[in-house]
Amino acid sequence: MLKVLSTACAILLGAVAGAQAQSFPSKPITIVVPTSPGGPPDTLARLLSEPMRASLGQPIVVENATGAGGTMGVARVARAAPDGYTVSIGHFNSHVISSVTYNVPYDPLKDFEPVAMLVSAPMVFIARQGLPAQDLRELVGWLKSNPDKASFGSVGVGGPARVWGAHFQQSTGVGFQFVPYRGAVLIVQDMLAGHIDLGCMEGSNVVPHLQSGKIRIHAVLSKTRWSAAPDAPTIEETGVPGLQMTFWHGLWAPKGTPGDVVAKLNAAVVSALADPAVRVRLADLGQEVAPREQQTPGALAAHHKAEIEKWSPIIKATGIKTQ
Repeated sequence: MLKVLSTACAILLGAVAGAQAQSFPSKPITIVVPTSPGGPPDTLARLLSEPMRASLGQPIVVENATGAGGTMGVARVARAAPDGYTVSIGHFNSHVISSVTYNVPYDPLKDFEPVAMLVSAPMVFIARQGLPAQDLRELVGWLKSNPDKASFGSVGVGGPARVWGAHFQQSTGVGFQFVPYRGAVLIVQDMLAGHIDLGCMEGSNVVPHLQSGKIRIHAVLSKTRWSAAPDAPTIEETGVPGLQMTFWHGLWAPKGTPGDVVAKLNAAVVSALADPAVRVRLADLGQEVAPREQQTPGALAAHHKAEIEKWSPIIKATGIKTQ
């Protein structure tokens, strides 16, 4: 008798879950952005919200939840009900670097359902124009001759720029002083004013200033040149191999979100990324839309896992760990 009741309950629960998935969405969906307003993930979430609303038939609410290298916002989504109504837009920092450098209350791979890969932009290594170096080779020489005199702005104390900067120091034998900032915009502002010497950040942060004549891109941290700054060499071309770092964005739901719900969210994202107006705006921001075959949940899961496996030993080697 108990076996019959258990089977009946399982069938009933399955039917209820199926009905919920079929009716999804029946209320607004919240995209949690783990960074402050105005940054790349916030801009991306707001850009996608309208075409996603048109596809899903429900409002898309964008909420910023900042702190601890993006992990506060990610943790909020990890704790959310697995019903598809609270999702996380995240990126290379929040879902890879910070998950290693911070003591997080979740597993970045096991506690989320991947929805879709979104866009990517290369990290760029920049310097104020006034430094006496025309290219990276000259800059490395100057830094070796002036150890620890230059300042390097990085967002937070354990983010991608801090990791890359420490890796760059180890690879080239140079030294400089790290200066933590609350956001990349502040680093750019101080560099334009001549208050900070070096920096490393997602390329879209510097697109509006490429023609200012006050910031020099010494290297694009990708395997190929960047469409927004085609004259800037890749890090490989400068003679410092192995230091590529691409800043990518994805969308995740809490672990246990029904597959049909994930599929509907994915379809809405894919449709939004195919919108010509959205693609033009993303190109203007220096963001490259992920190829269609990489916009699947499986592709995001594989890429996410590969990135954590790549950067975890590098972070361990640099000794970077926040409390």
